[in-house]
Amino acid sequence: MIHQAPSGARDLLPLEVTQKSWMNDRIQEIFQRWGYQRIVTSSIEWLDTLIAGGAIERSTVIQLQETAEGALGLRPELTASIARTAVTRMSDHSHPQRLCYRANVFRNPPTGHHGQQLEFHQAGVELLMRGGVLADAEILLLLADCLEQLGVPQWHLLIGEAALTRSLLAPFPVPLQQQVRDCLAHLDYVSLENLAYPSAALREHGLLLFNLRGKPADVLQKILNLDLDESAQEAVSNLKSLLEVVENSFAQRSTQNAIAFPLVLDLSLLQTFDFYTGIIFKAVSYTDQQLRILGQGGRYDQLLSVYHPQQESAPGIGFSLNLEELHTCLLSTGILPQQTPALDWLVIPQTKDAEIAAFIHAQTLRKSTELIRVSLFIGERSEDGIREYIQNIRVKNLAWVQADGQVIIETI
Repeated sequence: MIHQAPSGARDLLPLEVTQKSWMNDRIQEIFQRWGYQRIVTSSIEWLDTLIAGGAIERSTVIQLQETAEGALGLRPELTASIARTAVTRMSDHSHPQRLCYRANVFRNPPTGHHGQQLEFHQAGVELLMRGGVLADAEILLLLADCLEQLGVPQWHLLIGEAALTRSLLAPFPVPLQQQVRDCLAHLDYVSLENLAYPSAALREHGLLLFNLRGKPADVLQKILNLDLDESAQEAVSNLKSLLEVVENSFAQRSTQNAIAFPLVLDLSLLQTFDFYTGIIFKAVSYTDQQLRILGQGGRYDQLLSVYHPQQESAPGIGFSLNLEELHTCLLSTGILPQQTPALDWLVIPQTKDAEIAAFIHAQTLRKSTELIRVSLFIGERSEDGIREYIQNIRVKNLAWVQADGQVIIETI
């Protein structure tokens, strides 16, 4: 047992680390080009912080220990921690606040799913203290930029509206609302059809919600035929404005090769964490005959009030990319590095008396202003032993060091 990683955990070998570092470096560069600054928050938080005022199920959090001040746990996502940091330590900063991150998160698997993954790696952004269509559009276009720059194949974005969906669920009795939500979240049409509706009209309404996905224009037309309250009408209006900005901005990035934003409007879309108040979205890709969720996010205009000393609210929106799913999606494309970086130099002391000189020469090479990968040969010093070692590694140059400090260079 002690010779294996715990169930639900895994090790990353050098090639996978190289590939994920390649992805992460490009993602972080894109974030910086859009003006986002990296933030690092603690992996360990108070349990009360992590559950975000009850929006995150307590059972999701891997708890560590009870202390006199309260329970500690590992973060299941980053938004709550960043919201807590923003209102407690960055309240005097100029607004808006554009923050980005790369980090691991930890989640308890659902009951009955022993062995399911516990640790995940994410990269994402949070745009705080600004609401409105332009902020929403920036986040969606930034997410699209990441997927395009990484070369993700066959991706598209599912967009919903949490406030509008809540309004559409309002006609159902409270106990039935959760049942309808569960059916929508799991795309379970059969169960949705067979729920105990109080009337035929509510049954018809429930089945209509299941079909509110597709081309934005078609879905919005269906919505306009419903009897919407004032808040729902405002949400629809904002949604139409947002889609117009995003679709036009995306298509006009290149006048020579304008393409449509790969977008599906899905008003039955629900997120796992229930702190969203506006648009919600998922980036998905269908590769290897499997649908993969590459990222997710949404608007949360009440979350920051949970952590503010005076419970003052402020707008926020963000997304996280799932690096494991992105990695799997890109493996078959040939885009990722296929090998770990080669050594630039292998420094070989030709005799025992040359070892100190070899160390000195290796240190001299490492002082280059550019990144130079230099290793010292350690092992059997015979010609055959050295040549066998070289066959098993990737190296560009050999430096044969003699005891008097002279160096013979051999290019491989």
